[in-house]
Amino acid sequence: MKLKLARASVTSKPKVIDITKIEDDLDKKSIFYFDKENSHKELKALIEYFEEKKCSVYMREVKFGLNDDEYIYEVHIVK
Repeated sequence: MKLKLARASVTSKPKVIDITKIEDDLDKKSIFYFDKENSHKELKALIEYFEEKKCSVYMREVKFGLNDDEYIYEVHIVK
């Protein structure tokens, strides 16, 4: 499964990351930021994937502006 990481700026394109890369990075960090272009279904699949591996997962929307479409997803994954 591939997901789009949050953009560094409003005009840039989001970078794509594979779920195995996220799993490898869990030793270094536990918080990941994903772009609003990811569907809710994809993010639910990510949560289910890590919950099956006995991880605790928490996801929320983070607003960074006043418009309704200015948000990213913050996902905490704890082993």
